Amino acid sequence: MRSPVVALLIVAVLLPLVVYLAMRLRFEQWKANYAKAIRLDAAQRSHAVTVGKIYEQMVPYLPEFRWNPKDVRFVGAPVDFLVFDGLSDGAVRAVVFVEVKTGQSALNTRERLVRDAIMRRQVEWSELRLPGVTRGPGVSVR
Repeated sequence: MRSPVVALLIVAVLLPLVVYLAMRLRFEQWKANYAKAIRLDAAQRSHAVTVGKIYEQMVPYLPEFRWNPKDVRFVGAPVDFLVFDGLSDGAVRAVVFVEVKTGQSALNTRERLVRDAIMRRQVEWSELRLPGVTRGPGVSVR
């Protein structure tokens, strides 16, 4: 009688352990594959962002860009460029905010907020004057 009881105990202990180990192995394999896919996706996105940033820097030299590249200042965020149209000629006709998009990409929330403020003409000039900094006794830098 001991033999069937011992066998039953062994099965009762070993079966759940074997099932647990098999499930654990499948989970670890799934996790490794999923992590690999996530890393690949992250690398592809990073590459796309890098290419986009390089492309942004080249935009003022493309034929589609209607302003003089000498009048353009790269800002990056929340808009890509500020164009001081005519600055290189000595007569600024306009200050233009330029956001570059490709394909089907849309403005993000911050870009839309900036666009909307500009469209409502909520743009102003501010001049900040700082006090002179003294370099040693009696020498002032302005």
